[in-house]
This record gives sequence, C-alpha cells and structure tokens, in this order.
Amino acid sequence: MKLVTCGLPYANGKAHIGHLRTYVPADVYVKYMRMFGEEVIFVCGSDCHGTPIVVNAEKEGLKPRELVDIYHEHFNRVFKEIDIEFDYFGRTDEEYHHRRTQEIVKRLIDNGYIYPREIELAYCPNCDRFLPDRYVEGICPYCGATARGDECDQGCGRHLEPGEILEPRCKICGSRAVFRKQKHYFFKLTEFKDFLLDFLSNLRGTENALNYARQWVSMELKDWCITRNLEWGVKFPGEDLVVYVWVDAPIGYISFTERACESKNIDWKKIWVHGDAEIIHFIGLDIVYHHCIFWPAMLRGAKYALPSSVIASGMVKVDGKTFSKTRGYVVWLEEDYLKSGLNTDFLRYYLVNYTSHQKDLNFSWEVFGEKINNELIANLGNFLYRVTYFAWKNFREGEKAEIDAEVDEKALSAIKTAMDKIKNGLANWEFKVVSDAFMELSSFGNNYFQNAQPWDLVKKDVEEAKRVVASCLQIARAIVLLSYPVLPKTMKEFSKVFGMEIEKEKIDSAMAVSKFVISKPKIPFQKIPDEKIEELQHIMLERIKKAEEANKISVNEDKEEQKKEQEKQEEQKEQKDQKAREISYEEFQRLDLRIGKIVKAEKIKKSRKLMRLEIDIGDEIRQVVAGIAEEYSPEDVEGKLVPVLVNLKPAKLMGVESRGMILAADINGKPVLLHPDREVEPGSKIR
Repeated sequence: MKLVTCGLPYANGKAHIGHLRTYVPADVYVKYMRMFGEEVIFVCGSDCHGTPIVVNAEKEGLKPRELVDIYHEHFNRVFKEIDIEFDYFGRTDEEYHHRRTQEIVKRLIDNGYIYPREIELAYCPNCDRFLPDRYVEGICPYCGATARGDECDQGCGRHLEPGEILEPRCKICGSRAVFRKQKHYFFKLTEFKDFLLDFLSNLRGTENALNYARQWVSMELKDWCITRNLEWGVKFPGEDLVVYVWVDAPIGYISFTERACESKNIDWKKIWVHGDAEIIHFIGLDIVYHHCIFWPAMLRGAKYALPSSVIASGMVKVDGKTFSKTRGYVVWLEEDYLKSGLNTDFLRYYLVNYTSHQKDLNFSWEVFGEKINNELIANLGNFLYRVTYFAWKNFREGEKAEIDAEVDEKALSAIKTAMDKIKNGLANWEFKVVSDAFMELSSFGNNYFQNAQPWDLVKKDVEEAKRVVASCLQIARAIVLLSYPVLPKTMKEFSKVFGMEIEKEKIDSAMAVSKFVISKPKIPFQKIPDEKIEELQHIMLERIKKAEEANKISVNEDKEEQKKEQEKQEEQKEQKDQKAREISYEEFQRLDLRIGKIVKAEKIKKSRKLMRLEIDIGDEIRQVVAGIAEEYSPEDVEGKLVPVLVNLKPAKLMGVESRGMILAADINGKPVLLHPDREVEPGSKIR
C-alpha cells in the first residue's frame, strides 16, 4: 500500500500555477500507480492555522475561520476542476485534527522531548501584545537581510526561532518592538541528529530535497520552539498558548489519512503506527527543511511511522521573472486559466512536460501556446483522430467499425518501450520522461501510419490495410491508456471510441491484442487560437503594469517615512559599530579561521559581483560565494591561498549556497584578497 500526500495549501489566498507544480505531478503519480495495480490513498487539505491567516483575517474584517472557509472551498473546487482527485481533502481547524495533534504533542511531552524555557520575545508596547511570527519583521541575524519573524524570506531563507530576529518592529502599528521574557515550549530537535543522519541516508526522493536536508543536519541543529502567542490554532496542553503551525500542519497527513481510511474500511494505524505502507510526500522546495528534519524527528519522538520518500518540485517563474504576486508575475488558476475556457489537460501537460520535476519551471503564455499546438495537438491529437477516423470511415458497418487483424510486432515493441520508460520515469520522479514516453509513441504511430499509406492499400489490398490499421489502433489505444494520468479529462472522453471504461483499465492492457470495435471519433483537442494567447498575455502584462504603478505610488508616499527610517538605521549602525570595536578573547576563539586553497572558481550567472569558489580547507572542499567577480577573474584566483572563516552559518546568494567566507581588505569599497607570505598547507589554523 502507498500513502501519497501533498504539502497543504495555505487557506489565506487563491490558487495559482505555482501551487500546481506540486499537486499535478502528485495526482499523475497516483493515477499511474493505480493503473499499475497499486493500492494508493491520496490525501491533502487546507492548512488553516498560523499568523498569516490571523493577520489577513484582521485586514479583511473577518474571523480566522470565516477566511479559512472561503479559501478551503476555493482550493477544493479548483482542484476538482483540474482533475486532481484526493481521497480526502481535509482542514486542520476541525476537531478531529486538533484531537490528533494534541495526542501527538502529549506523547512527545511524556517521552521527554518537550520542555519549557523562558525566552525573550518581541513585544509591542503600543499594541500591548507579544508579536508571534509574521506580526513582527526586522533584520536576519545570519545574513542581515530584511526578514519576517519566522523566516529570512528576503535573504538566506533560514528558519528563525522566536526572539532571534534583530531590530524587531510591529507589523500592525509599525512601532519599534522590545524584547520581553515569556515561558514557551521547545522540542528537543538536537537529540535527533544521529537519527536524522541515518534517516536521510535511507530516505528516497529527489536529490534537491535530500541534499539540502543532509547539509543542514550535518552542520547544526537547534531545539525548536513549538508554541506561539495566538488564540487561533491547536491549544498546547495546559497553557494559554497554541501549537506552532509547523507542528500541527504535517500532522494533517495523519488526521486526513484517518478520515480517508474510514470510508475505505482500512485501519489507519497500519500506515502511521505499524509502518505497513510506503509514505510519499510531494512538496515544494521551500518546505524541505520542515519535511526532512522537523517532521521525521517529531514522528520518531512520538513513535509513529516515518516517510519513505520526499519529492520536491523546482520553483516556478513567470515569463522568466521570479514568481511574485505583488509585482504581477503570477498566473491565477481560476480567474486566468479556468475562466479562459482552455482545456485543463493542456495545463497539466505543460506542468509535467516542460522540464524535469526538480528544475525551475518557467511559465510563458507564448511558449504554452506553442507547446500545446505544435506538440500535443499536432502530434498526439492528430494521430488519435486520423487513425480512428480512418478506421471508422473505411471499415464501418452501421454506427461502428470492426477490425480484426494481426498486429505488427514493431507496434507492440514500441508500446512495450513506452511502458518501460514510464515505469523508469515514475521510479525516479521524472514526469517529463513519463510524458515524453507516450509522446514518442505517438510520433512512432504517425510515422508508421504515414509510411504504410493505408489510404492506398485499402483500394488494392484490404486485408493488408486492415493489418496496418489494427497496428495503428493498437498504438492509439495504448496512447489513450498511457497518457490518461496526465490528460484525464480528454482521454476519459476519447476512450469511449474504443468502448473502454478507462478508470477501470490497467496499464498492462495496453499490450492486449483483440478485435477493435470503433465508434465515430471526435477531435480530441481544439487548437488554441493565437488571439486567445495574446489576450491572456495582455491580461498578465496589464497586471504587471498596475502592480508597478502601485509600487511607485507606495514608494512616493513612503519617502518621508523612509528618510526617518534611514536616520534610525544610521543611528543603530553607529551603535552597532561602537559595540563591535571590542570583543573578548573567548569570542575570538569561537571563529574557525583557516588557510584555504581555491581549487576552482567560476562567475555566477546574472550577477556582476558574485563568484562561486571551491576551496580546499584541509578536511574537505567547501563551496563559498564571494563578491570579488568585478575585481578578479576565475583564472586570477584559482590556486591561491586565502584566509577562510569556516564556521560561518550557511547562506544562499543568487540561489547558490555559501558555506563560509574568504577574508579580504576593503579598499574604497573594492575587495583586495589576502594571502600568507609563504606556502602553507590548506586547513592550517589562523590564530
């Protein structure tokens, strides 16, 4: 048995194509697995708690549950419209979910993995309240970028614990916050390091997820604050606090499984307690940390079964630009796509076939139109219709045509090849490979049909014409079956031409040879007019234009405020500089400074300043990103010895992880590299 889950959509905004980067491939996977004869339970649901929902509800004058009702219904509806079919689509604000979350939290307490600690939290004197998560923003203590309370979303992407953020401000009133002490509860994540290293060495999934998680665990773990100062959420046992949303949200996978199993008369404990199922999580790349580190540690501590695989999709861009709702680089699923009247299978095909599942997907209306019209319709759609219509027209008796002839072994071999590619693609989570397989089979069929020229054969050798048509129909029927999980709406309808109930068919029946009974076919796909693509592109460009104008207005209105803020920052910088003038010898000893040798260097694309370096630091080759590309070429620095700060916390710059810092002099704002005055071994300590 397999349990397949998707990361829970947050119930505080509308669905966009970025969401579908996770949900469509997961649905495709589930449909294929069922056609291969696997028993699969597929669950998801709305993530209903957390600070953003409370903040958005306050802005719209709603109660949190009222806001959740709106967006839960929205996601449930649009998923069904695009043929994403969950066995259960739940919500985390329901009583059954609260009950399961509290049971797991109590288990963790009883097992000694949760403890209280007094910590300093951002507090707004003006609002007279502690500021959880996204009620506060400030400066990331690791990279210096503007950050929100729980994550450095504008800089290094690091998860931030309560109280870590620097220079906190209240997002409600804009006032400067202060730090005050309060008791909160922590999960002993540090006790699970050895377990996590072993777990991640055996976990299956996409390399983008596994590599990221392994790097984090191998470097450092911190105990994790799991309570928040909110009224909306799952109550922490015995306290006037709620459980952090990243504790209760993944527990939804368990509580939703319970509900799905009720309707199937299955004991959910077989999956989540006894471990008698393969648990597969489909997620976005931005929540790898939570699913590969926090979540398995919680499960282990509560003695629940562990996931088998974590599948992370690449990110989504729009017209080559970073996905951004505020800047207009977004395609809304309902108002842009569904209301356009376009076949939903077109979007499903584009999402799985554009690129590898792990790579970034770029959505462009122009490319979308070309890919659908010139690939899907001109190849697959054309083959299905021309073959079935030819068979029906030339061999029908009454309303249907019957063709009973020997199928060419070449046709069966091509089908078998496509089936093998699909199996291999699914095993490696490569949905482009899967969809390419049935597209290649369609190309083979088109060439076979064209080369055999049955329109001539039918005039001089009817039996041979039947053999050609039977072989092509065998290919066409196989394509309908093999493409159904990607193109369910279209293939469910077109399968009626063959008299199939496609939802009951198995993949192996693609090789089954029998007499064909063909009904009159309809054209499976309608070409997308150029005018429709231009219209949709215009809508997006207008959105971008309006967003840019709104940003300009906002900038002008805020100029005075920015000036005041700049003056405050300069004052704070001066205070920081004063503090930074003296440190203790013990503080200096914490710095792991070594001589490193640059063994490889290359400029980072789309950056004028940044260069990626591979540095031998004695016991390993460390990747470091340095802002030296304007002053040095890769050839200048390769082979050089440089001082390296090794134990600097990792950060991502232009999407490239940096695990250290080389030291350089600052001469008029330009870096000048430092070198030892004699040859020393890489890894030599600097004292």
